[in-house]
This record gives sequence, structure tokens and C-alpha cells, in this order.
Amino acid sequence: MRKRFWVIGGHYSDCRFRELEPGTEVIHGPYTDELKARMEWQRLTFKDRCAATERYSICVEPVLQ
Repeated sequence: MRKRFWVIGGHYSDCRFRELEPGTEVIHGPYTDELKARMEWQRLTFKDRCAATERYSICVEPVLQ
């Protein structure tokens, strides 16, 4: 089974990470290679400044054929 990887996230309203601030949502992908998705996650997570309320995750989508 093939997989697609997505990097999603943005700025949250507080450090509990329950609610994204409107307009800050980010979706990158799809990536067919997990390493490329991890590199994008790392770039977004550790860019020039680290914000305490910013978080990104890698989501895996199974591709059925």
C-alpha cells in the first residue's frame, strides 16, 4: 500500500494547542517520500524563530488503488 504524507499546522491561540488561529492554517504536500515530509516539518518547526504557540505535524494518508 502506498502512502502520502502531509505537513499541517499553524499558530494556535495558546500553548494547549486546541484551537488554530484563523488564517494561520498551513498544509504542505502531498509528499510521496516520508523523508521529504520530515524535512519540510523540520524547516517549518525550526525556522528563524521558534514560536511557543506554533506547531506542525506529519499526517499519513493511505492511498488505495
